[in-house]
Amino acid sequence: MRYEPVIGLEVHAQLKTKSKIFCGCPTEFGGLPNDHACPVCLGHPGVLPVLNRSAVEFAIRAGIALNCQIAETTKFDRKNYFYPDLPKNYQITQFDKPICKEGFVDLKGKKIRIHRAHLEEDAGKLIHAGATGLHGSDYSFVDFNRAGVPLLEIVSEPDISSPEEAKDYLMELRTVLRYLDVCDGNLEEGSFRCDANISMRPEGQTKLGVRAEIKNMNSFRAVQHALEFEIERQTKMLETGERVVQETRLWNEATGSTHPMRSKEESHDYRYFPEPDLVPLVIGRAWVDEIQAQLPELPKQRRERYAKDCGLSVDDAAILAEAKELSDFYDRTLQSGAPAKAAANWVMGPTIAYLKENKQDITQTALTPENVKEIVDAVSGGVLNSSTAKQLLFDCLKTAGSVKALIQEKGLTQLSDETGLRDMVEAVLKNNPSQFADYKSGKTKLRQFFFGETMKVSKGKANPQVVNKLLDELLDQ
Repeated sequence: MRYEPVIGLEVHAQLKTKSKIFCGCPTEFGGLPNDHACPVCLGHPGVLPVLNRSAVEFAIRAGIALNCQIAETTKFDRKNYFYPDLPKNYQITQFDKPICKEGFVDLKGKKIRIHRAHLEEDAGKLIHAGATGLHGSDYSFVDFNRAGVPLLEIVSEPDISSPEEAKDYLMELRTVLRYLDVCDGNLEEGSFRCDANISMRPEGQTKLGVRAEIKNMNSFRAVQHALEFEIERQTKMLETGERVVQETRLWNEATGSTHPMRSKEESHDYRYFPEPDLVPLVIGRAWVDEIQAQLPELPKQRRERYAKDCGLSVDDAAILAEAKELSDFYDRTLQSGAPAKAAANWVMGPTIAYLKENKQDITQTALTPENVKEIVDAVSGGVLNSSTAKQLLFDCLKTAGSVKALIQEKGLTQLSDETGLRDMVEAVLKNNPSQFADYKSGKTKLRQFFFGETMKVSKGKANPQVVNKLLDELLDQ
């Protein structure tokens, strides 16, 4: 019997509000332990929560972009459980009346349905014995800086059918939230976290199997690998007649495996009841319409525009639209008058490579859209060859300046004079007699060697087309 995976994902996206969801403490990452906490965060007797309007607005913004229905009336509930990093011994969340429901993410033509998206507060953070900074202690610390930070929990339906599709869904969801500027999507800092639910069932059946929930995944790669491991583990159990139990499991990056954490709770285990200190929230349609009118162009729309209006391939459009900052930069480059395809090549290829190597985004560089246009014009006009233009692009990424001024200052103008380049090529052939003889004897791959030596002698400024033309002439004499 063949089995197929059924996957659903629960994403906790930290909202980019300046203060926490029910108090005025800052939400910024870092700071001294327990420096961003107050009696409300810590659940002291007699304190009252006050709902953060911005958190509600960000949730509505995300819900609209994710094609959700926005509730006319929503409320908050207490979810009771007892962890050391949860000072109140309950979490304020939303149970039966979430702020958003019944949406979807369009993933390459397939709709991954969103069951619900609801607001809640984050818990604190435990720093366990022996961790860095504890000097081998035999006890644990708790940091409540994160307690009360606003989260939007986005719960998908079990529509995902492979680990790769799960990764693609998470990447698309994070991209949408970043475009909306409601979540920075930083996995390392924990502002975009995912729990995965996975079960196996015989192919062709509709009944769901027994699921396991996987936690402790802090990268898209980890999610994919954890799901791959669970598919193999659960399949082997079913094939050998073992019983799969419903449980929560932890992903161990070092071993590449999951292991049991605890039995999986059901909703009744949390003893939900309405939060008595917060009244139900009525959301007016006019406010929803106002938020919708202010939404930016979303990644899917931008990809479609690049393909339709700029003539880019689907893959190129996806690369350019992945990060909003880079996509905005490309749009400004188009507005400067640069040809769409040529500008895309320079923004995608060497620019993205530079950004990845230096761990920057485009806003942290000195490059301007006008720089890209000038480089494109210089290459198409024969002033620069592609090699020199690439180096000039790197210079512009590091330091501000005019491309035309840098060409003059560095003497980068391309050498296209055939007479001068002929002398250069002839000198290269004369100075490498053994290679020339080998070429004549049939080792034609040495042609690239002569091309490279000529470019080296010209300090990268020779026109490649002219050099190739001269090599064709001189090597075949």
